[in-house]
Amino acid sequence: MANLLYLVHRLPFPPNKGDKVRSYHLLKHLSAGHRVFLGTFVDDPQDEAYVETVRKMCPDLHVARLHPRLAKLRSLSALMTRDPLSLRYYQDAGLQAWVNQTLAQHAIDATVVFSSVMAQYVQVIPGVSRPPMLVDFVDVDSAKWTQYAASHRWPLSWLYQREGARLREFERAVAARSEKSFFVTESEVALFQKMAPECVDSVVALSNGVDTDYFSPDAARPSPFAGRSEQEAQIPVVFTGAMDYWPNVDAVTWFARDIVPLLRRSWPTVRFHIVGRNPPPSVLALASESVVVTGTVPDVRPYLQHAAVVVAPLRVARGLQNKILEAMAMGRPVVASHTCGQAINARSGELVCASGVNGFVRALDALLKEPARAVAMGQSARLRVLQSYSWGAHLGGIDRYLNAGQPEREML
Repeated sequence: MANLLYLVHRLPFPPNKGDKVRSYHLLKHLSAGHRVFLGTFVDDPQDEAYVETVRKMCPDLHVARLHPRLAKLRSLSALMTRDPLSLRYYQDAGLQAWVNQTLAQHAIDATVVFSSVMAQYVQVIPGVSRPPMLVDFVDVDSAKWTQYAASHRWPLSWLYQREGARLREFERAVAARSEKSFFVTESEVALFQKMAPECVDSVVALSNGVDTDYFSPDAARPSPFAGRSEQEAQIPVVFTGAMDYWPNVDAVTWFARDIVPLLRRSWPTVRFHIVGRNPPPSVLALASESVVVTGTVPDVRPYLQHAAVVVAPLRVARGLQNKILEAMAMGRPVVASHTCGQAINARSGELVCASGVNGFVRALDALLKEPARAVAMGQSARLRVLQSYSWGAHLGGIDRYLNAGQPEREML
């Protein structure tokens, strides 16, 4: 058993959005065989209710409160420096003091950092040894900000371009002082290795997984789409994801405005369901006869299980999308953008990749015309997830690096 310091930028519970799904399962994996000291932030008042749940999993817990509006204002001070805004956004003196105290008072064998911005808390002090640091970058965040810049007008385009450049410098520096750096896909690994060739030997892939016991079809699960009569029966096309995340907002806006009207020419009862928490006004404004915006739902599984097709039309996306794995685990046919689909490496008959408005319309039209093919695709998709995407199999890749500091301590 090792003593591990685990630093996460957002409370890893509940696992209701992509990063929290991964950080939660990583916490479960680490705490199953080690003592974990967890330092994290609560940035959503709704998550306060889950702090004690996390404490039961991990008694050695420090939670810092982050107020997004104040943090955004504080981050602007980075414009006077070469720092990324993201670092200032996540700065907290109390968390830094707790990290310093934990490292001083406990024999920490390794530090696991989730999201590069949390590496700022593991400071390099001349003459003072520190435990090996393992960084789960998940995605190349600097590339994400650069993508954002291309999709926005000035001054946001300038701000996002600056953030991408500054964060890239920071990511390289973090990787250079890390024992290992993890990314969610081989393509993200290749991108970072090209960006930071000096770190090529210490960067590896650590894939996502899915809880296939939780995300599994259930014949007794009622449909949220039930109409009052056969004549009013709809064809539900579903997107799931946190709606306070800009790439998701961009995806559903594009799909609702450009794709749904064309699809309804052939399928007038198609209804697009946007299922996810915290939809902004721009997404709420999409609601119409053909578009439903649910906001927060107690359980996404009924929406996935009873969807005719699940879509992931992300135009700006990095890494492996949990939303796609969850839909596949539920046995549903999925049509995804090429960027998202290629990250999964799905075989023919397990997933459909599409590009552009016409590509999505053609792919959806073909599946709706061939319901037997859609059913078979969903069955193949679930089988692929069962075979290739268990959390335990993937997260086990970090285990060999966790005990680097133990032998010397155990000899004392």
